[in-house]
Amino acid sequence: MSGAPHLSTDILVNAENWKAHADSGAVVERAITAAAAAARAPAGAEVAVMLTDDATIRTLNRDWRGIDKPTNVLSFPAAPQPGAGAGAGAPTMLGDIAIAYETTAREAEAEGKPFADHLSHLAVHGLLHLLGYDHETDAEAEVMEALERDILAGLDIADPYAEADERN
Repeated sequence: MSGAPHLSTDILVNAENWKAHADSGAVVERAITAAAAAARAPAGAEVAVMLTDDATIRTLNRDWRGIDKPTNVLSFPAAPQPGAGAGAGAPTMLGDIAIAYETTAREAEAEGKPFADHLSHLAVHGLLHLLGYDHETDAEAEVMEALERDILAGLDIADPYAEADERN
């Protein structure tokens, strides 16, 4: 699938439960396209998104992060490519994003958010990680969350951190 002219998004659905939200691929692509534009992803960039289930993401989380439980989204930045930038028009592989259906659905329901809005947020969050954004420190989190808020607002999606901010 193609996103913005400068970004190629390949979406793989490898879990049956995503059929409950048949528009998920389009939702993810729209969010990725908006995030890539806002965060100025490199021209010709590529990203792969796997819409999966809790069992698969649990295995990925355990094997790659040492955390033996499912999570909502994981990002795997691509290794630097030898001679990157040397070939005119050569695509830049940003990496892979995996999103788990059950966790996404549970969180959306618990937070009273439309499934598509929460899925959009997770796709944006995942892409920003591939572009080098992080939230390990308070300062990093402020920058990343502000960008997420701006991107989602541009998609007419409510601030995903509003309720959490009000609790603090």
